[in-house]
Amino acid sequence: MKKIILSIDGMTCSACSNGLEKYLNKQEGISNAVVNLVMANATIEYDEKLLNQERLEEFVKQAGFKALGEFKEIKIEKKSKKEKIKFIIFTVLAIILMYISMGHMINLPTLEIVNPHINPINYTFCLLILTIAFIVYGYDILKNGYKNLIHKTPNMDTLVGIGVISSLLYSLYSMYMVIKGNYDYTMNLYFESASIVIYFIKLGRYIDGISKDKTKEAIQKLVKITPDKAVIKIGDQEKQVTLDEIHKGDIVVSKPGEKIAVDGEIILGKAHFDESFITGESKPSNKTVGEKVIAGSMNYDGYIEYKAEKIGKESTISEIVKLVIEASNTKAPIAKVADKVSGYFVPAVIAISIVTFIIYLIIGQSFSVAISTFVTILVVACPCSLGLATPLAIVVSEGLCASNGILVKKSEILENAQKVNTIVFDKTGTLTYGKLKIAKIINYSNMEDEELLQLVGSIESKSTHPIGKAFTEYLSENKKQILNVEDFENIAGYGITAKVRNEKFIIGNAKILAKYEMENKYLEDERKLAENGNSIVYVAKNDEIIALIGVNDIVRENAKEVISILNKNKIQTIMLTGDNKQTAENIAGNIGITEIISNVLPSEKANMIKRLKEENKYVMMCGDGINDSPALASASIGVSVNSGTDIAMDSSDVILTKSDLKSIVNLINISKKTIRNIKQNLFWAFFYNCLMIPVAIGLLKPIGISINPMIASLAMVLSSITVILNTLRLKKVNI
Repeated sequence: MKKIILSIDGMTCSACSNGLEKYLNKQEGISNAVVNLVMANATIEYDEKLLNQERLEEFVKQAGFKALGEFKEIKIEKKSKKEKIKFIIFTVLAIILMYISMGHMINLPTLEIVNPHINPINYTFCLLILTIAFIVYGYDILKNGYKNLIHKTPNMDTLVGIGVISSLLYSLYSMYMVIKGNYDYTMNLYFESASIVIYFIKLGRYIDGISKDKTKEAIQKLVKITPDKAVIKIGDQEKQVTLDEIHKGDIVVSKPGEKIAVDGEIILGKAHFDESFITGESKPSNKTVGEKVIAGSMNYDGYIEYKAEKIGKESTISEIVKLVIEASNTKAPIAKVADKVSGYFVPAVIAISIVTFIIYLIIGQSFSVAISTFVTILVVACPCSLGLATPLAIVVSEGLCASNGILVKKSEILENAQKVNTIVFDKTGTLTYGKLKIAKIINYSNMEDEELLQLVGSIESKSTHPIGKAFTEYLSENKKQILNVEDFENIAGYGITAKVRNEKFIIGNAKILAKYEMENKYLEDERKLAENGNSIVYVAKNDEIIALIGVNDIVRENAKEVISILNKNKIQTIMLTGDNKQTAENIAGNIGITEIISNVLPSEKANMIKRLKEENKYVMMCGDGINDSPALASASIGVSVNSGTDIAMDSSDVILTKSDLKSIVNLINISKKTIRNIKQNLFWAFFYNCLMIPVAIGLLKPIGISINPMIASLAMVLSSITVILNTLRLKKVNI
C-alpha cells in the first residue's frame, strides 16, 4: 500500500469533506481515505498496482471537487478583495430582495412598479431576476448536493439543494399562474426563500473559512521560521541563493543576526544560537565545529560555515510540520462516531421532510404550506455544525500542542491522553538530563587514570548511549586523541565490546558481568558508588574487571514538580530503568516516585508495560526514544523526550521537542479540555437539531411557534457559528 496526501479545492463545509471521504472509500483499490476540511487535503492509502495519482485525482473530480496535486504546504488564503466585494454585493441584493418581497407586509413604503398588489407581474419578474443571481452564486452548493445524491452519499448540500430547487420549481409554477392572470399566486412565491437560504449558507461558510485559517496559524508560524534565501560558498566566492538551490554537501555561510537556512554541521567558526522554537530553551546555546545547527535558529554573534545535511522535506522544521499535518489527517474515535451519525442523519431528515409534506397534503393543508414546511425541515436540519464539532477542535488543539513543543502523531492521542492513569518513566535522559559526568574512578589496573579514560572514551565514542557522552566529552575537554578501535559491538541492554591495540575490552553495566561469566570481586566499592547516586560502568580486560567508573547524572529541573502534580491527580508514576537499584532509588526518592523497577533490559521494559496494561491500566511510557523503542511501542501512549534533530527517526506517539516533562502535564490538560470542548460542540449540534426539527415540522404551531425557510437557514448559520466560537476558546487554554 502507498500513501499520498492530495490538496483538494472546492470543499466549503464539513458536508463536502464527509461526502468526498465516503466516495473515495467506496472505490476499489483504496484501503483508507481521510479528508481534512481545515487543511483542504485528503490522505489516501491505495494499492499502487491498481491505482496511481492520476486515477485518484479523477475520483476526486467525479465527486465534484478538484485535486491540486500532492499536498506540499499549508496555505492561509486571506479573503481576496474580489471575494469580499462579491459578498458585499450579495448582502445588498439580499436586503433589496427581502425589502421587495416582504416590505409591503409590514407597511414599509414600496415602489409601485414592484408592488405585488399594483404590478404583480413586475413584482414576480423582479424576484425571479434576483433569485437567478443567487442561484448562480450558490451553484457550487447545488452541484455538490446533486453529485453526492447520485453517489448515494447525501449530505448538507443535498438537503439545501433539494430545498432550494423545490422552492424554485414551485415558485416558477406560481409565476406561470400569475402571468396567466391568477394574481392570488403572488402570495405563493418562494423565490426569496430559495435566495436567502443560499445567502445564509454562504455567510456561514465565509465565517467558517476565516475561522479555519485561524486554526492553521500556529502551524504556519513553523513554516515561516526558515529564511527565504541563504549564502553558499563556492571556492572563495560567496553566492546568494534560494533555499531550493541548496544541495546536500553545499557549504552555507551564516553571519551574526542571520537565521540558519538548512540543517547542517558546523565546519568553521563558532556562535551562540537561539533554538527556543525547537528546544524551548530560552538561553542561547554555544556551538562550534562538529556540532549540528537547525534550520530556523538564529545566529547571535558569530561567523560560521556549515555543511548542508538535511534540506527541503528532510529538515527538522519540515518533519515537525509533516507530523502535525499527518496527525490532523487522522480521525479520533469520537469523530468517527459523529461521522457515522451524520451518515444516518441526512437520509432520515430527507425521509422526515417527505413524510411531513405528504401528511400536510392529506390533512388538507395547501400545497404552498406543505412545500414551505418541506423546505424548512431540510434547511433547519443541515448537520453542518455536527460535522464541524470534532475536526475543528482537533486541529485547534494540534496547533496548540505544536506551538508548545508537543508533537502528536495521531489525533486519537488527543482524545486518549486524558484516560492515562499510569505513567512509566525511563530514568537516564528522561527524568534526568542524560548529561552524565565522570564522578569517581576506582582503577584496579596498572594504567594511569588518564590512560584508562582515554581508552574507555575511545570505545564509547562509537556508542550512542547517553553514558558514552560523558567519556567523549572528557576526551574533548582534555584534548585527548581518540585511539583506533576495532571489532566494536553494541550489546543492547548490557554494554559494548571492542578491541584496542589488539586487546579485547568489555564495558557495561552489572548484567554484562553475568553474560561473560565474570566474577565481581568489588561489591563493596560498587555499593559505595551506588550510595552516592552514581551509575556504575564496569570496565573489563580479558574477562577480568580492571575498573569501576561512577557516572553522575543531573535530575531535570522540574521533575519533582511534575511528579507532584501527577500524584495529586491520582496518576500512578513508576520509574523503569536498566540502572542498578541503589542509583534508581536515590533519584526516585529525590523527586517523589515510590515505585521503582530497576536492572531491566529494553525487551523486559516492554514486557513490564504489557503487564501493567493487562491490569486494565491506561499506560503512558515516557522515554528518550533510543533504547526505549520497544516499551514506547507497547504503551497505550508512547512519549519521547527528544531533541529536535531526532524527530524524523523517532517511533513514539508523541514527541516533546522542548524536552520538558511539564509538557506531559500540558498534553493531558489539553486532551481533557479538547474532549470537553468536542462534547460541548456535539451536545449543542444535536440539541439544536432535536429542538428545531419539531419546530420546522410544525408541532409547536398550536402554541404560536413556527419558522419559515429563511429563519431556518439563519438558525442553521447561528448553530455553526456557536460551534466555531466555542472551539476557538481552546486557543485561550492556559497550560
